[in-house]
Amino acid sequence: MQASKANISLRVKNVLRIKDIFPELSANDVGKIIKVINSNEGQKKPRINMTTKGPSRKQIIIPMAKSNTELIMNLASSNIANINKCLKNTKSDIIADFICLTNDGVIITTNKPANMSDLSIIEKYMKNINNINSDNIDYPRLPKSKSYLKIIELPHNTENGVLTLEVIKGVLKDSYLFKNVVLASKP
Repeated sequence: MQASKANISLRVKNVLRIKDIFPELSANDVGKIIKVINSNEGQKKPRINMTTKGPSRKQIIIPMAKSNTELIMNLASSNIANINKCLKNTKSDIIADFICLTNDGVIITTNKPANMSDLSIIEKYMKNINNINSDNIDYPRLPKSKSYLKIIELPHNTENGVLTLEVIKGVLKDSYLFKNVVLASKP
């Protein structure tokens, strides 16, 4: 009962305040103003709602040490604004939307897929942030898709007939087929 009385007295105070500011308004106009004021109070703040099932080409992954990620996330909004200024100054057409934290760094989500020059601009900005250890920041990269290949047999010639891990790794490095391949497990 007290809450409703307080609410009614607040409405009356609002009506009287509006009538004092605008004495020439009619009662209907004051009622319309009160209705507009009350309709805006119950609205929720807009928030970003973005979900992705996997890596998006609109993401930029920046691997770095955990101490650096904490410093970057503490000032995430100003870092996004500064990244956007750097991109705008170089006449880039992408815009950074937000930063999120991962286990081994941060991910910056953009409005469009980034190119290599955009990645270098973002890297340069990240390495020049105050109190950041720039040695612990790796080069930004786009998400990669992973494919798995099981290698059954490799052609090789060994001098002494002994096949070791070093021989297998050497054969893989020398083969043009495996130029950009990363081994997921030991051979």
